[in-house]
Formats: sequence, C-alpha cells, structure tokens
Amino acid sequence: MARTTGQPHRPTPASASPAPAAASAPARVREESEGGPASSGTPTPVTGPAEGGPASSGKKRKKTRGRVTVPTAQAIRDAAELLRPVVRRTPLELSSRLSNRVEQAVYLKREDIQVCRSYKVRGAYTFIAALPEEARAKGVACASAGNHAQGVAFACRKLRIHGKVFLPATTPRQKRERIADIGGRWITQVIGGEAFDDAAQAAAEYSRESGATLVPPFDDAAIVAGQGTVALEILDQLPEPPHTIVVPVGGGGLLAGVALWVKTHAPATRVIGVEPEGAPSLRAALEAGRPVSLQNVESFVDGAAVRRVGSVPFDVVRDLVDAVVTVPEGAVCTEMLDLYQTEGIIAEPAGALATAALRGYLPEVPTGPVVCIVSGGNNDVSRYADVLERSLVHEGLRHYFLVTFPQQPGALRFFLEEVLAEGEDIVLFEYVKKNSRETGPALVGIDLAAASGLERLLQRMDGSPLKIEKLAPDSAVFEFLL
Repeated sequence: MARTTGQPHRPTPASASPAPAAASAPARVREESEGGPASSGTPTPVTGPAEGGPASSGKKRKKTRGRVTVPTAQAIRDAAELLRPVVRRTPLELSSRLSNRVEQAVYLKREDIQVCRSYKVRGAYTFIAALPEEARAKGVACASAGNHAQGVAFACRKLRIHGKVFLPATTPRQKRERIADIGGRWITQVIGGEAFDDAAQAAAEYSRESGATLVPPFDDAAIVAGQGTVALEILDQLPEPPHTIVVPVGGGGLLAGVALWVKTHAPATRVIGVEPEGAPSLRAALEAGRPVSLQNVESFVDGAAVRRVGSVPFDVVRDLVDAVVTVPEGAVCTEMLDLYQTEGIIAEPAGALATAALRGYLPEVPTGPVVCIVSGGNNDVSRYADVLERSLVHEGLRHYFLVTFPQQPGALRFFLEEVLAEGEDIVLFEYVKKNSRETGPALVGIDLAAASGLERLLQRMDGSPLKIEKLAPDSAVFEFLL
C-alpha cells in the first residue's frame, strides 16, 4: 500500500530487487524524434494479453473486444504503438538547477511541449480510437479542467468524431480558446460550475440523455494505458532506470500508468506521487482505503483540482506507488517562476507540481537520478501576477497588515520613518473603509528584502504607538481583503 508519510514503502513485486546504487548523471539521453501525421486508417484498438509484471489487484483480468477493462503493462505497450504516429515522443532534459538542489541528476520529461501541450492527449486518443463505428456516430462527451478537453478535441478532429466538452468556470481563458482552435467544428464547449466534479456531473447527464460516449479524464483502463506511455518513453530514453520518478497527481491516471509500467520493467525505481496541498484527493483515498470525496478543493492548481480520485487508478496506485506527498500552492508558484526564469519553461500550476516536490517535500533524499514529469504548459499569461503574489507570500517576502493611524498630523510619516527600515517597501496601501477613512484602518502590504527581516519589523511595530494587526495568509480576513 502506498504511504503518505515520509517512510518509504516498497511494493511487493520490488521487495526482492536490490535498491539502485547512487549514480552520477547518465552520460547522455537518447535522441528524440517527433511523431509524424496520423495515419488515414482507423487506429488499432488497445488489446492483448497482460504483460508479465504486477497486476493492479488480485482480481482476474478481464477483457472485452476492442477495449481494455483493467490496466496492464501490455495495454500500455499497445497504446504506445497506437500513439506512435499521432503524438510526440517528448524529450528528457537535464535540469542543472534541480540537479544542484538535490545533488543528483534531475531530468524533466517535457510533456508541456506535447501535442496540445499536455500528456492528456495520450489517454484521450487511446480511448476514443478504440470506439466502434456505432459509438462514434453518436459522438463523445467529456468533463475537464482544460487539458483533457484539448486531448479529446484533438482526437475528435483527427478521427472526425463530434464531441461536447464540459469545463468548470475556473478553467483559464487560454485553455478554452485552445480547445476551440484544436477541435474546430468537431467540438462544442459548455462552461459552468466551480470545480471539475460539477462539470463531470453535467457531462454524465448529457451522455445519458444523448447516447454520446463519456470520455473519462482518468477513471478508465484505456486512459491509464495511454498515460502510461509516458513511463515507457522515460525508461527507453535513459541508459539505466532512474532512482526516482516524480509524478503530478490529479485524478490519478498518469500516476497509475507510470507506476504500472515502471514496477513491471524497473521495479527498484521509486514512484512518488505529488498532489497540491489544497486538493489531496489521493491522500484522502489512501487514508480511507477507498476513493472519497473532499469537502473543499482549492482550485488554483486547476489541472489537479480533483475532488475524488478515480477508482481504476486507485487500485493500481494503492499497490504500486511508493509514496504520495502534498505541496503548498505557494511552493508551486515559486517553482513555476523558477522554471520560467531558469529553464525557460512555461508550466501550468499542475505542470510544476513534480519539480516543486524537490523543494524539500520528498519523503527521502534521492540517491540516484530523478525524473520529474512536467505534465502541462497550458498556462494563461494573465495569471502570472497571482503566481508572483502567492510565491512572495509563501516565501515570507510579502506580508499584509491592518494599520490604524491616530487622527493626528505626522502619523503616516512616523510609520514610514520609524517603523519601516531600509529594504522594506510598501506595495499596497488602501483604506479598508472607502467612505470613512478617518475611522478605519489601512490595508498595508510590505515586501521584505529577506524573510528573516520579519522578526525585526514586528518588533518595531510592537514598539510603536500605532495599532497594527498582521494578517495571516490562511485567515478569513486575508482571503476576504485580498
């Protein structure tokens, strides 16, 4: 069973295998090649007997004609053949910044430059390509935070199948526009609800009423098989299996596919799942022993803001994944900025989850090469102001205060000259009561040169005659005012 603590757990199939020795960076990564245009014929369904290796559970594997009903390593291999002429074989790139951070070679699996700029196209195409002609004629439907919808749109246009996508209202504008561009006349969008699960309910109702096939974003064996092709490529691109593969988690489809392939072909490699702290649906499922619904979901990491992890992925993850960790949204924002400023990668929040885990959130220090999956790059540029804000607050470089100034001359000057010191800058100053400034406090935002300067600032505030209240980032007042 996967654990959510710092103590690692070795899955049964790997327990007899020796742990990999600490290794330096492999000398090279095999050259990549992009897939060409899709073939004109109908893609081959994902079928075939299970390949040797661990199963997702002790139950007997079942198959139906043309469809996969239980994830297997063989299904992943079949999906890879299906996808070869359709999607890109994304590169595996060495990150000097992250390698220096963990003192091991760290490679980035660049699914952010995949077709549709996300790994999601792998699972969507694998699922839709296996539909019989009768189902294709009735069309497909899906619910998505954006990336799955783009994958469905791509598959619909390639296979000439009509589809309708349901998206939560929090989906960034950039993703909505991309869906329209990718799908063209083959796709219709329906936007509503605050979270993925609201969109999922609407999509399910439409599917029941219209007869359209519902394309799940993660809770299906064929989807898991398609996503698992990421791991197939990783192991093929490195001369030796890595010590650790770090995988972002939303509904669990990518993590399940990666774990299934890796534990079959490189069982000593550790597989770590990473969730946003505000949407730990997999961690909740592991603690409960089954998928459960979260009461509240923080939607900032929209590509992973899932209220309930999938049942099919959970059955795989529970048995094969070594650990699951959570990362604060602020740390994700800091990593997004570092990816852009250092590696030149424009990652969406979910795309930065895996690399953000290297900022001290892994259960143990890696003793060999690490691969982090950069799962998507569909980020709306207009969000970067919010990304920067969250990063500064998380790093302790930006703080907010309610300051009540006495009604006497020179009160503001005293605050500027006696309370603030060099390197402490006001970035926000506004009165809370717009129509009664004389009696209300002012909301003041202050940037520090270093997080360590906060203690000295608070001491000067306590020693001043002003009434000053620091707003905690997790307080209701902070969220209301900012």
